[in-house]
Amino acid sequence: MIASNFPQFLSGLTSEFTPVIDSSYLQEDYMHIDLSGTNKELSEVDISSSEDFSVYIREYLQKHGKKVAFGGYNEVRDLYRRSELFSASEGEEMERNIHIGLDIWAEAGTAVLAVMEGKVHSFQDNATFGDYGPTIILEHHISGKTYFSLYGHLSKHSLQQISVGKEVKQGEKLATLGKPSENGDYAPHLHFQLMGNLQGKKGDYPGVTSLKELDFYLLNCPDPNLLLKIKK
Repeated sequence: MIASNFPQFLSGLTSEFTPVIDSSYLQEDYMHIDLSGTNKELSEVDISSSEDFSVYIREYLQKHGKKVAFGGYNEVRDLYRRSELFSASEGEEMERNIHIGLDIWAEAGTAVLAVMEGKVHSFQDNATFGDYGPTIILEHHISGKTYFSLYGHLSKHSLQQISVGKEVKQGEKLATLGKPSENGDYAPHLHFQLMGNLQGKKGDYPGVTSLKELDFYLLNCPDPNLLLKIKK
């Protein structure tokens, strides 16, 4: 599915806040966080260090009296420059630095939930530095339409519990969040992304794009918050 009405379709699938991590966290426990290059606070953080970044996230939540941070869709970030995975020699327009999923920042080991019922399409450990680490992609068939959801930065143990074709129910525990040593070297979080077309990929799909390809990815990967309905 890549259609102009894809965002409206996704929004219509849920009517209220729908958790993608541990359901004991309530909607009011969430706090939006800005991790773009315009956030001046980040200039004081060593964003190349997953440990320092974890401290920043933790202190940010404590400061605001919240438990979970979220955000990042269509956000231009500097932090990807630490990994050659996102670099480009073709010029600034080809630099992959625009995030096209939604990040949910919580502690390692936090339960990850299937947002909608579906089946396991594919999974793999994308173990390159700066990549997703363990990743699961679900396939969904609803109202005669097919779309996919990606769950990245999981624990390695998560991949031992699943198999291709396994059916999952909405709200079912799918995985747990991984530690920096297994999740691509990031502060613990979930990268959640929706795709209308997987373009033949398995266990992986770009979660960061370049300015040159942005229009395509925004069309194919609408804002996951349309489904989750987390308020800023």
